[in-house]
Amino acid sequence: MTKKTDIGKESLEYHSSGRPGKIEVISSKSCKTQRDLSLAYSPGVAQPCIEIAKNPSDAYKYTAKGNLVAVISNGTAVLGLGNLGALAGKPVMEGKGILFKRFADIDVFDIEVNTEDPQKFIDCVALLEPTFGGINLEDIKSPECFEIEEQLKARMNIPVFHDDQHGTAIISGAALLNALEVTEKSIDRVRIVFSGGGAAAISCARLYLSLGARPENVIMCDSHGVIYEGREQGMNKYKAPFATKEKLRTLSDAMKGADVFVGLSVKGAVTPDMVRSMAKSPIVFAMANPDPEIDYLEAKAIRDDVIVATGRSDFPNQVNNVLGFPFIFRGALDVRASAINEEMKKAAVHALAKLAKQEVPDHVVKAYGGRRFKFGPDYIIPKPFDSRALLWVAPAVAKAAMESGVAQLKIDLDEYVVALERRLGVRQSFVRSIKEKIQIITEGDQKVPLPKIVFPEGSNPKILRACDIIIQEEIAQPILLGNRNRIQLAIEKLGLDNVASAQIVMPSADEKRELYAKQFWETRQRRGLTKEQCFSLMKNENYFGSMMVKRGDADGLLSGVTQSYPDTIRPFLETVGARKGMKIAGVYMMLFRERILFFADTTVNIDPTAADLADITICCAEEARFFDIEPKVAMLSFSNFGSNNHPFAQKVREATRLVKLRRPDILVDGEMQADTAVNPEIMEESFPFCEIKGGANVLIFPDLQSANIAYKLMQRIGGAEAIGPILVGMNRPINVLQRSADVDEIVNMAMITVLEIQKANC
Repeated sequence: MTKKTDIGKESLEYHSSGRPGKIEVISSKSCKTQRDLSLAYSPGVAQPCIEIAKNPSDAYKYTAKGNLVAVISNGTAVLGLGNLGALAGKPVMEGKGILFKRFADIDVFDIEVNTEDPQKFIDCVALLEPTFGGINLEDIKSPECFEIEEQLKARMNIPVFHDDQHGTAIISGAALLNALEVTEKSIDRVRIVFSGGGAAAISCARLYLSLGARPENVIMCDSHGVIYEGREQGMNKYKAPFATKEKLRTLSDAMKGADVFVGLSVKGAVTPDMVRSMAKSPIVFAMANPDPEIDYLEAKAIRDDVIVATGRSDFPNQVNNVLGFPFIFRGALDVRASAINEEMKKAAVHALAKLAKQEVPDHVVKAYGGRRFKFGPDYIIPKPFDSRALLWVAPAVAKAAMESGVAQLKIDLDEYVVALERRLGVRQSFVRSIKEKIQIITEGDQKVPLPKIVFPEGSNPKILRACDIIIQEEIAQPILLGNRNRIQLAIEKLGLDNVASAQIVMPSADEKRELYAKQFWETRQRRGLTKEQCFSLMKNENYFGSMMVKRGDADGLLSGVTQSYPDTIRPFLETVGARKGMKIAGVYMMLFRERILFFADTTVNIDPTAADLADITICCAEEARFFDIEPKVAMLSFSNFGSNNHPFAQKVREATRLVKLRRPDILVDGEMQADTAVNPEIMEESFPFCEIKGGANVLIFPDLQSANIAYKLMQRIGGAEAIGPILVGMNRPINVLQRSADVDEIVNMAMITVLEIQKANC
């Protein structure tokens, strides 16, 4: 673990390097011309002002109000550092703004109010209502924070949410429900002990009660000991409801026989003996930051039946507020909620609890160094970098807002999920569109069997995990090729229940090996192969799998994570080959945040002729249409429309002519340079005669070298996500995986292969 001194030094460098701080304001509209200026400001800006004056709700239509949250603090309780003042709290508020934007695409202004007078703070914030769609209160000391939030909620008609209270309550509430499920305990029967009587502890206790905990089973302790009836020292009206009638006076007394400990106090508050005194299968939430009430490893060493959660990222079960506030505000803003109420908070709790029980995607595994997570004692809440939290929590919150009557807009929740996916980037919405295209065809009441996809690398862990998902989501029937014992041992080791029932084929021992070899020899006997060589080649999983697809014993094939591209594709070309009159090519779909581009040929033809380029163009354009994208094809070169007569440019020019001649239904133009192809302004200003308007979406490169370099640069430094390579022009649905492909990418390529199978069967 990094030393604190190192973290401090790194942090100061991080915050001061380049542009100081962590945030900036950028324009969401163009402001490059005189006309832009007249629309953005005077005189054009007068018109939306007039409309808003007539109808105040139009502010959500003409301004950023509906996606703008204020993160506001007076700095009286900054992290665990105490009252540092408003100015010293600014780095935290900026950081909160980053999290809002990163996880939920919500814009933030951070506001530091220089007063410790609660009423002045309340008056200041209340006057800001016209600017914002919501208010996130942060780092305000207790008990003033309760009064501040209560008064602001009463005075303002937009959501007001003190995250220090409710954020911790919501995340730990989800963790509690799941921990109780793991330990087979009921929330209405467990004894819960709190260490801490501040804002977070009181809010957690309130929420747990609303989730089903019984008041008589909740014991709260603060710095003066147990809060009991009749105690006067350190009491206030917010602690009073949690005063117990029991004759308990210390935290040690309260912990005896307790099922759940919830720590929101100080380092070292809990001793090993306290943990030993707890009930069977105890739940310990030691959430003091940065150092918990008891160290995670220490608690686990004391008892092997304990479930432990902390606020730290270096141990399992981190209670991190970033799992809550961005998505809660997202849901509240999108239905224009007037408040964030108890129903919305409970909806967030249940959504997070359910998400933790789902299969953890590969992008989360990557973010945590390759470690895999499965619902159980060490995984009771989702990880902060699980992007699915947006898709689970925000719709749940929006639904609860509509059902509880605080939503001013009614939305279709299915359409809302699609819109949220677009906020995550085009990849997420694209993957959803692929899933929707995989139709479940029925004949009467009987489903047609799912297509069979061969996976020649049957013992590879990534392939097996992907196949487990493919079976679970009913995408296809995987056929695993390889050594049966090795595959079965791998499945057992990985604990993959779904894929345990998948068909396994050992090519070297399969009865069809001789038949496949004979048919393969019949097509290759005049190309230097003997019967014996063909029989030997059928031990190779890629050759055997290709013959399965060719003969109809399987519908498609997916391979490539363990071999070089040439070694993977060679068997496919020799067995299945190209469609009649077509050229096989590799196409990558490059997914940027706002658009999708098709790149070809990225993987197969090193130096294509003009005729080859025409074939590649036609196949790639058809692939774009296959994904409901009308192709606008740019034939790329270093020349713009005859500006150079080098043979390289002439080849591209001739390919363009051939495509137009053969397929007049395809919009294609060239030759042109890459910036001309993707920049409409260059195209319109310098080449108004170009048939493509608004920028191309299919880019045909003049050779493999340029295409391969371009897609890899876009993938690594251009911010694009690459899906592919998709093999176009093949006689059967066969695709090659990147060697670096993760589980999610394998599943996505399997879905694309299924689409190709469906298309071939139409």
